Parts: sequence; structure tokens; C-alpha cells
Amino acid sequence: MPIIKLLVEGGSMSPGPALSQQLGPMGINIGQVISKVNESTIGFKGLKVPVSLDVDAGTKEFTVQVFSPPVSELLKKELKIEKGSGEQAKMQVANASIEQLISVAKTKQSDLLAKDLKAAVLSVAGTCTSLGVLIENNTAPEACQKIRSGKYDKEIQEEQTQESPEKRKQLNDYFAQLHTKQEKMKEEEAAAEEAAKAEAAATPAEGETPAAEGETPAEGETPAAEPSKTEEAA
Repeated sequence: MPIIKLLVEGGSMSPGPALSQQLGPMGINIGQVISKVNESTIGFKGLKVPVSLDVDAGTKEFTVQVFSPPVSELLKKELKIEKGSGEQAKMQVANASIEQLISVAKTKQSDLLAKDLKAAVLSVAGTCTSLGVLIENNTAPEACQKIRSGKYDKEIQEEQTQESPEKRKQLNDYFAQLHTKQEKMKEEEAAAEEAAKAEAAATPAEGETPAAEGETPAEGETPAAEPSKTEEAA
């Protein structure tokens, strides 16, 4: 029986050409597939969810298997962000607590094949690097070093998944200040880029000699040649 793997929007799968091309030739009712997938993934609404369709082309029957969303999707939901940073080295998009990482790690631990929860937390922290997410006011690589050194062993051993309101406020305040700095840096870089473009536009191309003031010929007019020394002597 063919197995079709999909990545769908939880509870909101819609018809598409890719699905039609795969199921159409087998005579499978696409509407029934979509309805069953949406019913099975409604708990992951707003997330991208891996789904596997086990199809029996002979009987036209199928089963839907739903897998846990990728770590990146779970992190974005946990942190309430729509997407990661496109410039991870310069721009950060959120400030996660260790408790939030533990929450995601507990959800994904079996899929991550991690030997223990601490290893799963480290794996989740690694995904924060690619998303551009701070962890406890530190860059993700810095936070990984602290996790390995045992700084958060107490929280991990106790499987804490909810930070205190005071801690959340401190993390939010730190990120708000960082965000202001990042926006200012973006504005300065944009201004510098515009200035460079203007300077380049004002600089003559290589080999081009700018016309002297008052000597620019009119359009279509050929400038008169200067008289030779012989003509001047005559």
C-alpha cells in the first residue's frame, strides 16, 4: 500500500494540485481525506504538522497518522512568534525561558531520540539558534554551554514548564531593550546603504570624463573642434 507523507496546517488542510496528483489516479475521495486529516490535526491548529496517509488503492480506504509538529513549529507557538529571524547573527526575535524549552522538549523527547530530558532540552536549544531566539537573555550557543555545565539542572530534573511572572517580565524587559537597539541598527544600516547608492550614482563611471561647466553640447549637437595651431598662425 502506498504511503503519502504531507506537511499540513493543523485543522486547516485544503485541496491542492499535489494531493490531487497523488490521490486522483487511485480514485481516492480527496474530500474525505481532507476532512479526516483536519479532524485528526485540529489539536495542532496554527502549526505545520507532519501527516502520513496509508492508502489501499484496491479498497480505496486510507488511514491517517499524525506526527508531532517539528521543534521549530512548537517553539514558535510557545513563544508566540510567526517566524524566525532571517539574520540570526544580528537580529533576535524572542527571549525564551528554560522552562519553555523544557516544555517543548517534553513534547518532542520521544521523537528526538534523546537519552534524557537534558539532551532533549539541548536539542531544542539548538533549534533556537536557527530561529534567532535568545534563551534566558543569552544567545542560544551561550545558553547551550550553560545547560551542559549544569546551570539549569534543577529546572530540568523537576521538569518545570512554567516560569514565574517576575521572570517573564524580566525576560520581556530585556528583549524590549534589545529590540529597540536592533531597530535602530537596522535604520542606521538602511541609511548607510542609501548614502552609498547616492554616492555611487554621483561618481562618474571608470574612463568617463565629466564635461566642463558650460560646455555640455545640446542633445544631437556635435561640439565644434578646437582650431589647430596652423589655423591660429594663419
